[in-house]
Amino acid sequence: MTVMETIVTDFLIIGSGVAGLRAAIELAQAGDVVVVTKDEMAESSTEYAQGGVAVAMSDEDEVGIHFEDTLKAGDGLCREDAVRVLVEEGPERIAELIRWGAEFDRQGSKLDFTLEAAHSRRRVLHAHGDSTGKEIERVLIKRVQCFENIRRMPFSMSMDLVTDGESCFGAYVLQKQRPVKILARATVLATGGAGQLFARTTNPRVATSDGMAMAIRAGVLMEDMEFIQFHPTVLYAPSAPQFLLSEAMRGEGGVLLNIYGERFMKNYHPDGELAPRDVVSRSIISEMVKTKSTHVYLDLTHLDGEFLKRRFPRIYRTCLNYDLDITRDRIPVSPAAHYTMGGIKTDTEGRTSLRGLFSAGEVACTGVHGANRLASNSLLEGLVYGARAGRAAIDDALKEGELQTALGINLGDNLSTIENIENLRTQVRRLMWEKVGIIRCNESLSKARKALEELIPTVSGQYVTKQELELKNMVNTARVITEAAYHRLCSIGAHYRSDYPEKEGCYFHSIIKPGEGGKIEIEREFVG
Repeated sequence: MTVMETIVTDFLIIGSGVAGLRAAIELAQAGDVVVVTKDEMAESSTEYAQGGVAVAMSDEDEVGIHFEDTLKAGDGLCREDAVRVLVEEGPERIAELIRWGAEFDRQGSKLDFTLEAAHSRRRVLHAHGDSTGKEIERVLIKRVQCFENIRRMPFSMSMDLVTDGESCFGAYVLQKQRPVKILARATVLATGGAGQLFARTTNPRVATSDGMAMAIRAGVLMEDMEFIQFHPTVLYAPSAPQFLLSEAMRGEGGVLLNIYGERFMKNYHPDGELAPRDVVSRSIISEMVKTKSTHVYLDLTHLDGEFLKRRFPRIYRTCLNYDLDITRDRIPVSPAAHYTMGGIKTDTEGRTSLRGLFSAGEVACTGVHGANRLASNSLLEGLVYGARAGRAAIDDALKEGELQTALGINLGDNLSTIENIENLRTQVRRLMWEKVGIIRCNESLSKARKALEELIPTVSGQYVTKQELELKNMVNTARVITEAAYHRLCSIGAHYRSDYPEKEGCYFHSIIKPGEGGKIEIEREFVG
C-alpha cells in the first residue's frame, strides 16, 4: 500500500443517486468530474422510489401550501429557510427534468398529481404508475452521459476522506481491491442513507451509511441523527423481499386492517390511514402487539382492479410473484426503516463544517425534513440541493495549488481483517431494529450503546474489502444514531421514547461531533 495510484480531478462526487447525478450535471460546466459509486450507476435508493416527487405545480396547489405541509410534517423542527428553498426551487427543477425528457404520468395534456399522507393537496407527480425514481434516474444518467468530462467509476467503494483536519482534498477509494487516492478541489458526498443498519428496511443493500461514517471519522459536524423514518407499509411474506408498498396506495383509498379484518387507524389518529408516517408506523406496531401478530393488512380490494393495475404496475407484478394479487387479496405488511432525516450538517448550499466538502441528498441534513419527512419530498430534495451543492462547490473549490498539500497525506499500511463479517453485520442490524427502532426507551438504548461500544475495537482497523468497510461504517453510524437517541429525553416526530412520551423541551437540534478519546459530544441548538 506504500505506492498508491493518485487521480487528480476538479470535482469528486461520491454517490450516483438523484443528488449526486444532479450535482455532477452542475459541476460539469466548470471542470472535470469523477463520479464514484460502489455498485452500478443505477443502484441507489432513487431507483426504488415508487410513490413520486412532491411539487407545487398543479392548478389547485401553491408553493406556500407545500411549505406549510412540510413544516407540519416536520413537527416543529424544520429549518424554514431550507424548506422555502425546497418548495420555491422545486418547480424549476421538475420543469428542467421534463425538458430533458422525463415522462411523468398525465391526464390528457396535464400532469397527473396524486395525494399522499400529510399532504393537503394532490401534488405528488409519478411516472409509469409507481416507478418515479427509476424514471428520474434514467433521465439524469442519460444527461450525465452527454458530458465527456464526467468520468464514471462504478463498483468502487469509498474508504475515507483525504483531510488534514481543516480541509477535504478528496477521498481514498477501493477499486478492484486496490486503494486509489482521488484528489479534488471540491468533494460532494451524496451516498444516500443508513437503512441497512436495521434488520427490516426498504433500502437497497448498498445503503450502509458510508458517507455519514466517513464524515464522522473526519470530524465533520452531524445533525439530528436520531430521526429515522420507518415506512408503515412494507411487504411481510415468507421468502418475499422487504418490498415497499407506496404511500400512494393509501392515498388512492387503501385501508389498514388488523388480523381480524378490522380497521384500526381511526382509533389512533383522526386522519386515519393518511396520518403522518411516524404515527401510522407506531399505530401498526401497537395493533400488532395488541393482536399478538407479526403483521397487519393493507386492503385495496374495494377499489377498481383495472385502475390498480394501471396505477401500481410494478407493485402489482412484484406481489404476483409471491402469490398476492393486490386487486383481490389483502396484503400482509409491517413497518421497516426507510429514510434518515438527520445526517451531515449543511447549510442551504450544501456546505459542511469541513472546507472543500459538500453534501446533498439523504446523507445530508439541511433541516428540510425536521423530525419527520413529508412523503415524496426526498426526490425533490435531491434535485434541488444536488444542484445547489454543485454550484457551491464551483464557487468555493480549493485552489489547484492547495492539492499539493494532500500528496503527503497517506492512508497507512497497517491492514486489518475482521472475522465473521456477516454474523457481525446481522448482529448490528438486529440490535438496531430491536433496541433503537420505532419505539425506544432508556433500557433498550443503554443496551445498544454498550453493545456498540464493545464492537468499536473490532472495526477500528484499516480494511481493503467492501464487506469489512461496510461493517465499519455501519457500526460507526449506528453508534452516533444510538447516542443521539439516548440523549433526546422526549418524543417528537419519528423519535419516540416510551419513557419520555411528551414533546416538552424537545424543540432542539442535536449537533453531534467527535470528542476526545473516541467519545461523542452532543450539543443542543434550540429552536426559537
